[in-house]
Amino acid sequence: MNDPQRIYFAGDLFDHKDLSGNVLLAAAIDRESHGALQCVLPQHLESVGNRSVDVRNVDLRAIIEADLILLNFDGLELDSGTVVEFMMAKMLDLPAVVLRTDFRRGGDQRDGDPWNLMASGYPRSRVVWLNAMRWYREAWAAGAGPVMVLEHYHTRIARAVVDAFGTVCAEPAIHPRDPVALATLYRWARQFPGSGLDTLISDERIAALVARRLARQP
Repeated sequence: MNDPQRIYFAGDLFDHKDLSGNVLLAAAIDRESHGALQCVLPQHLESVGNRSVDVRNVDLRAIIEADLILLNFDGLELDSGTVVEFMMAKMLDLPAVVLRTDFRRGGDQRDGDPWNLMASGYPRSRVVWLNAMRWYREAWAAGAGPVMVLEHYHTRIARAVVDAFGTVCAEPAIHPRDPVALATLYRWARQFPGSGLDTLISDERIAALVARRLARQP
């Protein structure tokens, strides 16, 4: 297939650092994958000022329609919305890359991931944990001005993400190969959140998503 795989880009989008960082990393992922990976950013889907369940439905629909998911797991406490998006993606068995650039430890795991243990251990998921401060200082030490520093910095992160997607996408799926069973799974994902999500995804759209998944499944 020549069309790019769609990545739902899950994470904070509440301030200028979140918004600009998301855009820069998404662009770098597109470059480093030579267009094979295309990020869908929730900040481009939401309307300004609308914080109703309609926002949730638009984001959940984007996850259901995605091929992959990238999750930003920064902070001492994970963003609760991102965790919900992770669970939706794992219910659909989407290959997932969990990106943590925060060098601080958090959560309740003694030797594992630096977040709550309930968000770890899921199949077809890879963690990329890097020290953002160290990588930034290394990029800054190379000089060439802020624009080039940021490009080098995000390119390095994007390469790690693209490599992780290459690994996780090669793993066998756990969802059923039977198109009828897979369509049932998608219909349940459309139905169980309630509050009108089911009206946004038609049976015809589910059939197209099932065909796409089965064609791409290793």
